[in-house]
Amino acid sequence: MDSNVKSRKTINLICGAVLTVIGVVAMILTRGAAIVEEATNASKSLYSISIVAVIIGVIVLISGIVPAQKKIDAKQLAAAAIMAALCYVGFAFFKIDIPVPGSMEKTAFHLGNVFCVLGALFIGGLWGGLAGAVGMTIGDLLTGYVTSAPKTFFLKLMIGLITGLVAHKALKLDQEKNKAKITWKTIAAAAAGMAFNVVADPIVGYFYKRYLFGLEQNFAKALAKISAVTTLVNAIVAVIVATIFYLALRPALRKIGFKA
Repeated sequence: MDSNVKSRKTINLICGAVLTVIGVVAMILTRGAAIVEEATNASKSLYSISIVAVIIGVIVLISGIVPAQKKIDAKQLAAAAIMAALCYVGFAFFKIDIPVPGSMEKTAFHLGNVFCVLGALFIGGLWGGLAGAVGMTIGDLLTGYVTSAPKTFFLKLMIGLITGLVAHKALKLDQEKNKAKITWKTIAAAAAGMAFNVVADPIVGYFYKRYLFGLEQNFAKALAKISAVTTLVNAIVAVIVATIFYLALRPALRKIGFKA
């Protein structure tokens, strides 16, 4: 690694870390604006900006960690942007809100996870996970799920990383040519990512809402129970639909250079 590349990656690491820390601190300090109905628009905007700062900080931080030998393919970057947009659309426009009785909180049935999994299968765990994390976090910020945005970023990034790891590192899906094996490997990879989400979402959600936002214990438990049901349904739908889409699109995408 030449000195210029090394210096640039060091700067990315430092800037990413600083921006992430500032964003997290600002998010904690302004979190009350997300749960108080009479909070001013300015305080709510500061909370949203702090989340965006965390997102940008994490992405810059990752760019400083990824080995310099791994060049960013323009097609891969464009595909990540498209998947992020589809994740947003899948969540924002194809969802059914489920309110928690007695509180302002809610959860939802949605199709956002479909494209998070699909992104990991087509462009790898890191970029697929980032696409899902960015797209669905923006969806949270713009559709009344502001308090869930930081949790969403973490969980969707992990879904992508796990799905991509199982698909391309453990099962070598991108090298498989047997149709039957491609099918079961796709299902296994998608199921691995969504199985993580089924377990992690209600658990992380409970502690996140209970201790960071101070949600009353009974409400936090109720939200976790409802979330467990919606997360399971979302997971089953994501595995089935993402598998169908992947198997249908794989031949065409491989012809244009994707190692899907």
